[in-house]
Amino acid sequence: MGRRSKRSGARDNRHAQGGGFVERKQPDLDTILSSSENIFLLVLDGVQDPHNLGACLRTADGAGVDAVIAPRNRAVAITETVSRISCGAADSVAFVRVVNIARTLEKLREHGVKLVGTADGAESTSLYEVDFTGAIALVMGAEGQGIRRLTQETCDQVVRIPMLGKVDCLNVSVATGVCLYEALRQRTGQGK
Repeated sequence: MGRRSKRSGARDNRHAQGGGFVERKQPDLDTILSSSENIFLLVLDGVQDPHNLGACLRTADGAGVDAVIAPRNRAVAITETVSRISCGAADSVAFVRVVNIARTLEKLREHGVKLVGTADGAESTSLYEVDFTGAIALVMGAEGQGIRRLTQETCDQVVRIPMLGKVDCLNVSVATGVCLYEALRQRTGQGK
């Protein structure tokens, strides 16, 4: 049995959701956008589970993403749990929290960034038919609901991950990994 707190009698839960908020300096989006002509961004539209955010940050770091953008409201921030799950990526990848995702996407477009959203459904293009070279922002949705309608409408292109089995979708952190590494494959010139 785990250790018990003297006051509550309950044992500590190392798997508790969230953990304490971690104070971080907010990176400046304009500075990030001016840092590279071929900027590689990940936009998370409302990811709420700290384990998913931590896994997305870890994958973003591995794939060479310049920054991860997420809304201030209705989305998880960097917490102790996120930091632990990210294995250090929470400290190495710029994490920008914005008030309005749709307005931020418009700003990215003004800077020449192509916006590629992800959604389940036959009307979207396969992930493997999209050009991920150049300045790109990959937009991933929240657990369960995916990207919001306005966010999807703001994207230049919407893609889907081909699913051949009985399950119709992947966990957001797994889907993020699939998409980021397809983009990385193309951006590094492999497989051509």
